[in-house]
Amino acid sequence: MKFLILILSLPTENSTLRMRAWRALKAIGAAALRDGVYLLPETVDCRTTLEGIVGEVRGADGTAWLLRISDEDDDLPPLFDRREDYRGLIADASELLVALKADTATDALKVARKLRKTFTGIEAIDYFPGEAKRQAESIVLELERRVAQALSPDEPHFIDTQIARLNTADYQGRIWATRRRPWVDRLASAWLIRRFIDHEGVILWLPSPGEAPDGALGFDYDGAAFTHVGGQVTFEVIAASFGLDSEPLRRIAGVVHFLDVGGLQPPEAVGLESVLKGMRDGITDDDALLVAACLVFDGLYAAFGGAND
Repeated sequence: MKFLILILSLPTENSTLRMRAWRALKAIGAAALRDGVYLLPETVDCRTTLEGIVGEVRGADGTAWLLRISDEDDDLPPLFDRREDYRGLIADASELLVALKADTATDALKVARKLRKTFTGIEAIDYFPGEAKRQAESIVLELERRVAQALSPDEPHFIDTQIARLNTADYQGRIWATRRRPWVDRLASAWLIRRFIDHEGVILWLPSPGEAPDGALGFDYDGAAFTHVGGQVTFEVIAASFGLDSEPLRRIAGVVHFLDVGGLQPPEAVGLESVLKGMRDGITDDDALLVAACLVFDGLYAAFGGAND
């Protein structure tokens, strides 16, 4: 395997450059062999970062060399062992899981999101992942699901089944039923149905899933026609069922997935969550809430490059 070695000597009076170089090396997970000597696997991102540091150092009258070496005996990967980082993350997530209760779920959600961000940061510089990464990812995912269940006890459970491909022509003028007081997955799913599948469809808000009328197409509850499947939330399942796979919809799906069950946080998630929460708190009629939410999702779709048809 190929590695890159950075050797540099910085002007002592340029503390700003020294700090900037150190932060860049730390952010990309460089291994310090000794003072001024750093090691990274040869990847495009690593080379780009190190070449940028070389340019800055030389531009400030320092000295810097970037060398390429081979590690035929695999002696260098242990220098990038992230097990201790993962161990701390696993301990924090485990502690939160044990203490999780319905009345602490809101605060737990904030911590869970921080732990997901921490995991993503470690993962980005884990050049030789192993069992520690698998365990950390598993417990963070379990924490996110448990927090989501504590916040919304009636959220559907994930089922393991195949998603059948459906024809939109067979789903026109239908009644689509879901739980009342919708949150992000139900609002986004209802928007998707109205916008791309059944323009004249009626959205029915149920006091409880068992009250769905005969012939109604249920979504986002246990036993519904469209629900959580194999790690995908209802919005993703409906999109997959009807072959809705454009880039703007995939990006919206990423935001909806994060806000519903956790995972990687898209940049737009915080803003969308705040807007929808404000609407939900201020609009008590679910039909009116959907109308307002559809405008938000229309805007997000357009911002992601979707056509305003």
